[in-house]
Amino acid sequence: MPTGRSTATASAPQAEIRTYKGQDRALRAGRLGTAGLLLSVLAASAPLMVVAGVMPTIFGVMGIVGQPLLFVILGVVLALFGIGYAEMSRHVHNAGAFYAYIARGLGPTAGASASLVALVAYSAMQVGVYGILGFEISGLFATYLHTEIAWWIPALLAVAATGALGWLKIDLNAKVLGVLLLIECALVVVFDLAALGKPGPQGLSLHAFDPATLGGAGLGTALCFCIAAFVGFEQSPVYAEETSKPHIVVSRVMFLAVGFVALFFALSAWALSVATGPAQITRAATEAGPALLFDLTQSRLGAGFTDVLHVLFVTGMFAAMLSFHNVVARYAFAMGREGLLPARFGRTNPGTGAPATGSLLQTAVAALVVLAFALTDSSPAGDPTAPVLHLFTWMGSVGALGVTALMAASSFAVIAFFVRRGAAGAQVWRLVAAGLAGLALVGIVVYTVKDFGVLVAAEEGSALGRVLPAIIGVAALAGLAHGLVLRARRPEVHARIGLGNEAFRLDQAAEAAPGA
Repeated sequence: MPTGRSTATASAPQAEIRTYKGQDRALRAGRLGTAGLLLSVLAASAPLMVVAGVMPTIFGVMGIVGQPLLFVILGVVLALFGIGYAEMSRHVHNAGAFYAYIARGLGPTAGASASLVALVAYSAMQVGVYGILGFEISGLFATYLHTEIAWWIPALLAVAATGALGWLKIDLNAKVLGVLLLIECALVVVFDLAALGKPGPQGLSLHAFDPATLGGAGLGTALCFCIAAFVGFEQSPVYAEETSKPHIVVSRVMFLAVGFVALFFALSAWALSVATGPAQITRAATEAGPALLFDLTQSRLGAGFTDVLHVLFVTGMFAAMLSFHNVVARYAFAMGREGLLPARFGRTNPGTGAPATGSLLQTAVAALVVLAFALTDSSPAGDPTAPVLHLFTWMGSVGALGVTALMAASSFAVIAFFVRRGAAGAQVWRLVAAGLAGLALVGIVVYTVKDFGVLVAAEEGSALGRVLPAIIGVAALAGLAHGLVLRARRPEVHARIGLGNEAFRLDQAAEAAPGA
């Protein structure tokens, strides 16, 4: 480690040192293997939510017929990103993942900035799902029970249930996530096979894989939507401290997740285009919206299958919420452990080992945001699409932008990390991959900010397209300012940013040294 960091850590006051020594300051190791971790991170991708909600939007609103090809291209970009990211995971085991990597590569102040961006981005993505969940459940009550309920009632109940599970062991959460994910994926595959077995008027056309289909003004926004569909694979290092062999399991899960998501969504997007015909997919998606998938299953697989699909749509969203909740809680834990948040956030539940205070924080934030959207619904009859168009779209877009920016910064942090340690020669091909991925991700961020108004369906002249992406900018600047203040006033805390449990080991070594 650099000398400055080691010295600052060794000279920390005893009160600071003690905060890293209790058992409640570490997440429990060995709780997750490859299967459990893979299911946990894949749950965040919410396959059915992407197929039913994201894909029709890209086909219809943005007019990108080549969506299947887009998933393949982004799969390659994110695999390049994963090469450097996975190598970094072998050297840094920290529940703060993104911000820890950025801190170790670009410096503690940059890490402080990234920590707040990560907290805001993942929290926004988690909270946004409550909107579409509440909308779907209220629709199910109206259709099958002939009972009208406001969307925010099931949304708040989901907040409470997710918060309760956040207190439980991560291995229990992994089992819940895994069962829901496997059933969800199986149903989507059944639809894919049915669509390919009974194609539309153009047959088994490969037109959607033609590069010419990627043209159009909506390409930038489509990139952001597709990046959001991949979100989850990058979460595997967040659980590094809880895996049995983090140097092997984390990187293995990362590449398995990227490969699975790219192929699964490319196949499903192609199946949608084949089912309607590539020439009709844009019109069909525009007219049907999120109902497109359910309309296609109704005609091919019957009402019973479609009813089950509606239920799995809800459970899939719940799995995604639970996955994002766990990630936010762990980021808060890592930040509390390192002094970026109050120390109470850096403690785990003694009974379960879960990051309890971080879980409570995210539960409170989610409840407040859902209530705020419910109270500010200004439509005369409580427009039922409001939670989808506003809470889900706005928060999901903000979160996707933040995560993409973090991935771009992490790519360059990987390069800096190995260059500063004189390992650039040995890692040259990984650093080239990280650089290419970083440049591609920066391009996506620029395109996304430029077209953010389209992304959130802002009216012409509305400031919404500037205000929402500014949330990520404000978080980055606030975190940067916090890092600068820590560097000036509490250098021993500033030196710990990104070190995680390594700070504890350095403290022990300092105390054991002669003359300590």
